[in-house]
Amino acid sequence: MASRDLSIVVVGHVDHGKSTLIGRLLHETGNLPEGKLDELLASSRRRGVPMEWSFALDALQAERDQAVTIDTTRVWLRWEDRRYAIIDAPGHRQFISNMLSGASEADAGILMVDAAEGVGEQTRRHAYLLRLLGIGQVVVAINKMDAVGYDASRFAAVSAEVKSHLASLDVSPAAIVPISAREGDNLLTHSERMPWYEGPSLLEMLAAFSPAAVASALPFRLRVQDVYRDGTRRIAVGRIESGFVSVGDTIVVSPAGVTARIKSIERWPQSGHNVAGAGESIGFTVDSSLYVERGDVVSHQELAPHRVSSFTTTLFWMDEKGPQEGETFQLQLGPTEARVRIETIERVIDTETLKSLPVTDIRQYAVVEARMRSNGLVPLDVIDTNPRTARAVLMRGGDVVAGGLVSRIADVSAMSTNVHPHEHLVSQGERSLRNGHRGAVIWLTGLSGAGKSTLAMAVERRLFSRGAQAYVLDGDNVRSGLNRDLGFSPEDRAENIRRVGEVAALFADAGTIVVTAFISPFRTDREAARAAAGNAFHEVYVDADLSTCEARDPKGLYRRARIGEIRDFTGVSAPYEAPVRPDLVIDTARNSLEECVEELLSYILSVTGEAASPARSARVKRSSPSARERSVFS
Repeated sequence: MASRDLSIVVVGHVDHGKSTLIGRLLHETGNLPEGKLDELLASSRRRGVPMEWSFALDALQAERDQAVTIDTTRVWLRWEDRRYAIIDAPGHRQFISNMLSGASEADAGILMVDAAEGVGEQTRRHAYLLRLLGIGQVVVAINKMDAVGYDASRFAAVSAEVKSHLASLDVSPAAIVPISAREGDNLLTHSERMPWYEGPSLLEMLAAFSPAAVASALPFRLRVQDVYRDGTRRIAVGRIESGFVSVGDTIVVSPAGVTARIKSIERWPQSGHNVAGAGESIGFTVDSSLYVERGDVVSHQELAPHRVSSFTTTLFWMDEKGPQEGETFQLQLGPTEARVRIETIERVIDTETLKSLPVTDIRQYAVVEARMRSNGLVPLDVIDTNPRTARAVLMRGGDVVAGGLVSRIADVSAMSTNVHPHEHLVSQGERSLRNGHRGAVIWLTGLSGAGKSTLAMAVERRLFSRGAQAYVLDGDNVRSGLNRDLGFSPEDRAENIRRVGEVAALFADAGTIVVTAFISPFRTDREAARAAAGNAFHEVYVDADLSTCEARDPKGLYRRARIGEIRDFTGVSAPYEAPVRPDLVIDTARNSLEECVEELLSYILSVTGEAASPARSARVKRSSPSARERSVFS
């Protein structure tokens, strides 16, 4: 039975022979395409240079002219019963972000060191990156032994230097192999030029490695890349990073935390298999109207990722401008994105000297440990539990500034250890019977000035007049009490919505029709509120365009935002993510208040089963919208 594929990244100082090694390995193992060797020989003659094995994989003309790898290159090599994915990562300091990207997918690493030059700046830095990314299987290749006359004492000296540095990183190499990539010494078999070396050849060492983390044995994770439409079907697509999934499995979609069952697994071309595993790119459908979007993480209910807003990252900093506490960035974990703010920089390490640096003086290529807070819940794994999904990239203004991993999260288990919710002795059915309707969360979302609060208060009056149990949670009212400790930063706004979602869910569980009026500009926050209330949640998009809302400006907020008095104001200097599939859309720009109230009331009655008796309804006199309420829609 063939061994599993192994992914290996080759790293090291520029010009220490990484690309040459890969090219020569392809030749020695018979993996060069037919005619490629003659092409390489002819190309080298035309350029007037010695035979360059690196030309076998350098795809860009700029690389051939400069003899330096710019982008990561992946080639497949088959030897005996195994396939190897060899990743050539650039060593030049300007291209280190590409190196980080390549190394992030590897099971093992080859650290290249020039026998003549010894351990250089980039060698130390790349060794740290292998440790940072959790690549524990490392073999060191002391290259260019031909340049030092295959001298055993030189190999011993460089080996000692490498061992000392790796030991300071708590990295133990599986072997240190003397090689000549150009001449092919000690690549597949032992070289007669180095009879003093008795250890394994380089490829023998790689054959002894195994995938660092058996992806199929890890918890199921799929990051949604896109959603396609096939007639009336919505097919979510993505790559399974770890674990297995089968048709009929109950899944949870994070960060919303909503559940569904897998209805079908789609492949192109169709295979008919109802099970899919790590490494496969698939599509899937579910048995409900669950909304799934790009960046969502799909897992099983058991061993789901943590959904947190506070966590610690360990980052390799690549930008010339260091980070500042309080600065906001874009965090990316594959297609999953989140806006994050650095709360505290806990430690800074110089990757060359391994000494700690002041947190106020963060240099390029330092390692930064920082505690971060996101603007909403983010589905996260930590490197110790699932290295396949814990690696992240940090962006500033569209540019990659750092890469690394999620190392710790808030200790949610400790926070919830002593919490034991009591079961109610009154059922939801009993509450519905007494109230004459089911509980519900009617979540009104839209721009400031769209008419959410006016509409909510008017429909509350109508429901009350019918004898229904109804209550409005309004943005300003909630902030004057429950959430008065929160400001208007992205993090505080997310927490504001989280709290309201939990409170609204409790109202609905008690049998009340609760109407909320919040801008709630981000889909992730609204989906978290939906997860809290479950099937009782109904998203209503109060649709009014920006020009209409700004013309109304009932609180004068748009005017203040335009002159710079209010920062990060939704619709002006901050984004609003309109619902993609709301349960109801109410157009307040074109319809009157009375029409909008009737439309919303009709919807609420249909989803709550409200059936108040005429006698109970008559107890409260129905009132019409006030002149002030009408003016909002005029």
